[in-house]
Amino acid sequence: MAASSSSFRLFALILTWLSLANLVVSLSCFNQSTAINGKPFPPLIEATTEDLAVGLESGLFTSVDLVKAYTARIMEVNSTLHMVTELNPDALSIAAQLDAQRANGTVMGPLHGIPILIKNNIATADKMDNTAGSYALAGAKVPRDSTMAAKLRQAGAVILGKTNLSQWANYRSDNTSNGWSAIGGQTQGAYYPGQDPSGSSSGSGVSSALGLALAALGTETDGSILSPSDVNNLVGIKPTVGLTARDLVIPISEHQDTVGPMARTVKDAAYLLSAIAGKSPYDNYTDAIPFDTIPDYVAACNFSALRGKRIGVPRNLIDLSYDRAAPIVPVFNAALDILRAAGAIIVDNTNFTGYEALNEGNYSNIVLEADFISDLPKEYLSQLSYNPNNVHSLADVRNFTHAFPLEDWPERDTLVWDGALELGFGNTSPEFWSNYTMNTYLAGPLGVTGALRNYSLDALVLPTEFSPNFPALIGSPVVTVPLGAYPPNTTVLVNGFGTLNATAPNIPFGISFMGPHFSEELLIGLAYAFEQRTMVRNSIIPYIQPTTELVDVVNERRRSKKV
Repeated sequence: MAASSSSFRLFALILTWLSLANLVVSLSCFNQSTAINGKPFPPLIEATTEDLAVGLESGLFTSVDLVKAYTARIMEVNSTLHMVTELNPDALSIAAQLDAQRANGTVMGPLHGIPILIKNNIATADKMDNTAGSYALAGAKVPRDSTMAAKLRQAGAVILGKTNLSQWANYRSDNTSNGWSAIGGQTQGAYYPGQDPSGSSSGSGVSSALGLALAALGTETDGSILSPSDVNNLVGIKPTVGLTARDLVIPISEHQDTVGPMARTVKDAAYLLSAIAGKSPYDNYTDAIPFDTIPDYVAACNFSALRGKRIGVPRNLIDLSYDRAAPIVPVFNAALDILRAAGAIIVDNTNFTGYEALNEGNYSNIVLEADFISDLPKEYLSQLSYNPNNVHSLADVRNFTHAFPLEDWPERDTLVWDGALELGFGNTSPEFWSNYTMNTYLAGPLGVTGALRNYSLDALVLPTEFSPNFPALIGSPVVTVPLGAYPPNTTVLVNGFGTLNATAPNIPFGISFMGPHFSEELLIGLAYAFEQRTMVRNSIIPYIQPTTELVDVVNERRRSKKV
């Protein structure tokens, strides 16, 4: 009991210093009036799906108002943080159509009329580009919407624009910076000046954190949803590979790529996942979905979800020698007591026996290289209806990158591609399958699935810093939730490229819940139960944020009508 009480006190102290350290900054946000027509309304940096749905239903504001407000917020901070590469020129007209449908009694769901941003590697058959941040794909066209874009439209969401990313989803260079792309420039996080936003879904992370849309879509191959969510104070859901379709999403690896939501709350992420999950005729991996009806992920947000659940802690994945770990581990340990108090049974030291062998081998790199060299031309470049730069293979893309000055080569190298091209085989060769089999054996039976089975666990929990790799290799799901932030006395450390602050005061970090394939419903419940008991996100305030609110747009509309 003494150790438990001590951990609770530590957690309380951490929350206290977070609140005090940010009090002055937060006053600028929370003291301003956001009332519309006399009705109090939360600032857009806090507004949830249900807040927006109620406001739209009651006529407090319109979808057009939302698009205008979010667009103005983007324009306020984009020149500093570079998180959005392109706004949808049709967003206002789409919003107006959705407003008209609502007026006629047609509502497609809880996201009807609500703006969402998507990563600039998820294709839309409209006036926006889909480039992965490279001029090699500037102006290229796709024959149809990706399933992800189509599902958003079917849910009534407004695709507001495209977010910046680490170029080619962080699969080009050994020396570059998270959040940089030739087209989008350098994305920065909003919690410390010059903050490394992590990658590759950098722009989606920063945009969602600042309330530049309700939420955003990111993609992950190994950490690209979880890591930006981790450092941007977000909930990120990295779905099971196959729960969300990847067609016309610029690929790295068909065995690891997945698309998921990045939002400010678990329930908002659940609403978005409900909209995009499901089978697609364009992605046969979705045939593995084991249920005919997608679970009600929103209903899974249950305050009592932790009760009776056995949750393991694979301690050998927490690298205490890692310079970012020291402030995180005590807060994580305190969080375990929060889980215990909520009724969970914590089983410590459920270690992954494949950890050392996986680190010593090169299996995962070979799998990604072979997948990329095969999947990029087959699953994307060959599908283009217009390919102005005639890039049909990875070799073509590399040649373009070397010849086009704005791609910043050779300062940012192409060594990742060089390795893939030198590999000499793709993902149908026997050499690929031997590496893939070893990869999934070490990460599965000797990793995630083995620990779940051997210790009779419902889920696993880790600091998000250490959670992405093993689930990535076997395609299993993870949900990350805000846990804390680096304290004021943190030494500022720059990234390897020397351009961003990777560790600094006030940079957030999260906690991750990991489970079996297609266990998103369970993990969302666990994440929600933890979130509701801690509400950490509210105590970590950005150093920069936009000021435009819905009330400004609504009042301007009313004034213009009177003129």
